[in-house]
Amino acid sequence: MRKGTVPMPSHRQPTDNAATGPRPGVDDAEAALVEHYPRLVRLAYLTLPPALGRHRRVLTAHATVQHVLPGARKSDSRARVPGQRMPSGSAFAWLRGQVLRAALTHEQPSPWWRVRAVRPRTGLPLVVGLRLFPRAGGTDELALDQALSTVNAPARAALALRVLEGLSEQAVRALLEDAGVADPAAAVRTAQRLAAHRDGRAGKLLGTSEFDPCTVQTRPTDLLRRRQRSRIAGAAVAIALAGTVLAVSLPEDGPPERPVAGAHGDGALYGPTGTAALARALDPALLERAPEAAWTGTSRIDFSVWPARGGRTDDTALLKRALRVWGGPGPAVRVSATPGTTAAPPTQPPRLLYAGDQDGTAVVLLHDGQRIVRYAEPVSKRVPLPKRGPLPEGAALPDSASLPDSENRGVPMPDRDAPSLDFARADQADMTTAAALTVSRTPDGARYLLAPWIAGAATRDLLAPDAPARSLGVSADGVTAAVAAPASGGDCVAWPALVLRSSERIVERHSFLVTDLGETAPAHLTYTPPPGTGAPARRPREVTGEPALLSWARTACSLRDLRGSGVRDVNNWAFAEQSLPESAGRSTWVCTRADTWRGPGRILVQFQRPAPVPTTPGTVVAEAENTASCGRFGPHILAGTRWRSPSGKWFLLAAGSRDITRIEATGSVRAKTSATTLAVRAPREGSVRLSARLTGGGSLRAVG
Repeated sequence: MRKGTVPMPSHRQPTDNAATGPRPGVDDAEAALVEHYPRLVRLAYLTLPPALGRHRRVLTAHATVQHVLPGARKSDSRARVPGQRMPSGSAFAWLRGQVLRAALTHEQPSPWWRVRAVRPRTGLPLVVGLRLFPRAGGTDELALDQALSTVNAPARAALALRVLEGLSEQAVRALLEDAGVADPAAAVRTAQRLAAHRDGRAGKLLGTSEFDPCTVQTRPTDLLRRRQRSRIAGAAVAIALAGTVLAVSLPEDGPPERPVAGAHGDGALYGPTGTAALARALDPALLERAPEAAWTGTSRIDFSVWPARGGRTDDTALLKRALRVWGGPGPAVRVSATPGTTAAPPTQPPRLLYAGDQDGTAVVLLHDGQRIVRYAEPVSKRVPLPKRGPLPEGAALPDSASLPDSENRGVPMPDRDAPSLDFARADQADMTTAAALTVSRTPDGARYLLAPWIAGAATRDLLAPDAPARSLGVSADGVTAAVAAPASGGDCVAWPALVLRSSERIVERHSFLVTDLGETAPAHLTYTPPPGTGAPARRPREVTGEPALLSWARTACSLRDLRGSGVRDVNNWAFAEQSLPESAGRSTWVCTRADTWRGPGRILVQFQRPAPVPTTPGTVVAEAENTASCGRFGPHILAGTRWRSPSGKWFLLAAGSRDITRIEATGSVRAKTSATTLAVRAPREGSVRLSARLTGGGSLRAVG
């Protein structure tokens, strides 16, 4: 893979193919639709014309997918003995073709006598009183959305098929032609141009919640107009029912409110009346609180043993507002969640970790066993509890439903004007990944609430490996002084990190590093040294020694690309060292693996040549996402690059991990070696394929 490219997110299964295939049976089609429903709905949403508006596009995308199931055939109903089932990939390919065909018909209006025959039925799903739209992304997503609105439906469909489904150009052209597109080749060319959006990150951006019609936010419709219509309808009903007597009366408190689809597609979001379980979970009097010394007498060292700290742990009004906003955030609340984190209400009383004031903001940290929830509101402004109807004047943005669909993007309010609710995954946290939480952020930096087992804290700059760590002040409540945040843009001249020391009650002489990646929980940094001669495979260790600090000095700036992606920990693995030709020194091959809380990992392979400055970044030779490589379940890796020697000659360099017994290059360069590294003369251009043999007899291809 070339430097600077980013793997496109793909949901493909091994059975996928481009052909639409034969018409499957009802059972096969339904099973494939349920299994791949999010993929199909996203394809329909991207293909549908933006002129529909985001609310109508969401509903139409779901309706398009839900109405492509084939009808039952007589042969299906008469069969007594089940026949051989169609492979799931074939059924999915047929459904994908039908969804594509149906979505494309919305681009140009059909004659009235052909609409019923061509377009899918869109009566369901039906949403009354709410407007649905995907969560708003950043500036990159907005720019891509605007670019998509300037091209036709076949081009949007071709882009989705290429970067999300991972189909070849030939397969995309065949699908578009089968769907009735007049010029499939032109659509593919336009899709290729769109794929280069934002330095080739269009595929990654399409995989975000901005383009996910299954993860939506809700807003009310025009409340005043709806109220007028309700009064007219109520008067008509009253006239029609005049003179009748109700035989059965409702209970005194009225019926329980029906659950409404969650604002983020993660279960049910209940109204103010809710259910008994939800009411119990949102009762501040039932919040769980761990004893002060719970962490000293248990083998489970995570958020479950954090005591409740802060100056407002007994402020019932604040806790009540935080819980009620969690149970049903209104339109004025900024809601954010790390990838893979549900934003659904709690199912049982959560644990209180912190409640206090920091930097002019009242903050509440809660833990429900799976997630950390951070609620924040300005101290100088009382935040009303969520309730039915419009919020009091000045407490919310203008109703987004009154804006044109093209502008209805759920723009968040600034922190100083509105409360915020942040969700982060925290399942299976341990001593290091549950060591700190972000309490507040200001232009001066971030403050952290440290775990009760942290006995000391300091800061250090990863780009200054020779500089000593500096002591960091910590309050009696466990909140640190402000720590500068790593720069997200511009030149990378410093990368602050927290150096935390565990109490000797947990482990003796144990220090570790965490760094801020823009989320509630900082990421844990580790280092795996090069393999030793005849030694067993080494395991990740803490970034405390000189080799680890020098390795991270050359890699720290690459952490920028991981911001906001739900990263749990990041490990630098120096998997090989290589002597360069012409006595040009000794280089190091490093694989940086970022593991997320939800499971999938991302790797970045760097070739680090000798450099006079210890912070000189290496050359990125490969990247991959959703891979086990460089981790516990993927301990083997092979990578290569071209390198120019001091004399101007070009070489092909390759290196592999310790269990590789042979490396072979084919293509424009043909060479092989029985070592873990390879260095041969090579032309500057030309395709080269690298492969390797493992100790156990298996084979391995180069990453990327």
